[in-house]
Amino acid sequence: MADIKKTNEQEQDKFEQSQVILTPGQLIAKRFFRNKLAILGLGIIIAVVLFCFIGPFFSPYGEYELFYINEKTGQEVSMYDSEGIKQEGVGVNVKAPISKDHWLGTDADGRDVFTRLMYGGRISLEFSLVVTFIELLIGVTIGGIAGYYGGKVDMIIMRIVEIFYCIPFVPFMLVVSSFMVAFGVLPQDKIYYLMIIMGFLNWAGVARMVRGQILSIREMDYMMAAEAAGIKTSRKIFKHLIPNAIPIIIVMATMDLGSFILTESTLSFLGVGLAFPYASLGNMVNAVNKSVIMRNYLNIWLPPGLMILFIVMAFNFIGDGLRDAFDPKMKR
Repeated sequence: MADIKKTNEQEQDKFEQSQVILTPGQLIAKRFFRNKLAILGLGIIIAVVLFCFIGPFFSPYGEYELFYINEKTGQEVSMYDSEGIKQEGVGVNVKAPISKDHWLGTDADGRDVFTRLMYGGRISLEFSLVVTFIELLIGVTIGGIAGYYGGKVDMIIMRIVEIFYCIPFVPFMLVVSSFMVAFGVLPQDKIYYLMIIMGFLNWAGVARMVRGQILSIREMDYMMAAEAAGIKTSRKIFKHLIPNAIPIIIVMATMDLGSFILTESTLSFLGVGLAFPYASLGNMVNAVNKSVIMRNYLNIWLPPGLMILFIVMAFNFIGDGLRDAFDPKMKR
């Protein structure tokens, strides 16, 4: 009997030692990394970031480097030499096919598509990240204030939110683009103004979501205790209320990153985004301005189109994975 009791105690000790207590963050990470689609999305984003930000250092071509046919030799050459001087005998530009020199060929202006895909993806990612950061900064702050104070403050802020929801986005951006052209904004600077304007226009959805979370959280017991302890209002909002709304904020951010990639592509396709000759995924797709290019030059417009597809899909996979990971009802 003593031996059996001792064996049972040893087995119980091993069982207790095997039960590792995980923190909430570790539980979230465990559930996230168990989601295969979320891992796939994360892998795609890492690969795209490396391609766009590290790839240009290994490319033999520049973003704006033009390739033309030399009239004397009939060979493809760069329009400018290594010192930036235009070469003699340069003739008609060439849409070169896929080759060992140009892995995705060249576009209608003689620029290497593979290299421009790197720079275009970089601009689109930067655009999405900056706009998301601005909308979160404004939306979380205003939503937190509305949810905490309620009453007249909440009513005023929600009416402002409704006004922003009513703004026709695409027509408004077309007007803004016209104003920037009229005031002589440089093409390379145009995209940065658009980032700020878009971030300012898109905070309303974040504010409404955060406000709803705060309204429910502020009635909890620990908030009552904080109120009784006389903690400052700013500390209650930014140290107690908003951190508990972080899960929904993170999920919204990942979803918006994908949607803003599409928005930038749409704006650039319409000519409102980054101006030629600077590359973005949207204005690279905009190269399909004739049916003959769509049919015969897939290498010009299909790669940026597929890149947009994969980036948006990856961010959606990550967002779904985070949503499930933050859900306490999910199996552990």
